[in-house]
Amino acid sequence: MNPMILILTGVLLNAAAQLLLKMGMQRIGHFDLTMGNIWPISLQAAGSLPIWGGFMCYAVSIIVWMVVLSRVDVSVAYPMVSLGYVVAAVIAWAWLGESVGPLRLAGIAVILLGVFMVSKSA
Repeated sequence: MNPMILILTGVLLNAAAQLLLKMGMQRIGHFDLTMGNIWPISLQAAGSLPIWGGFMCYAVSIIVWMVVLSRVDVSVAYPMVSLGYVVAAVIAWAWLGESVGPLRLAGIAVILLGVFMVSKSA
């Protein structure tokens, strides 16, 4: 399989994991990390399908990433992980209603330029 497809698969799975975890935590809501609420919050998280989905996406992304690292130099592969920031920002904007202002858009453009430059150096 093409290493770039594997890299993009790993990146998309990782971004999906982040977004699913965020959706799960939105349902649980804001909480303070104290000894008194570790157990109740853990139980809520354990019963959350989006959180389980996020864990599963992470698990599969780790396996995919191990395959990537067996085929691609880490100095090329690892910078590609930053594409996950772009994917997550776009989906968070579209699905979760998060704001993406001009400065964040400029940062995304810089990330894309950097990934393009790294991919051309491979």
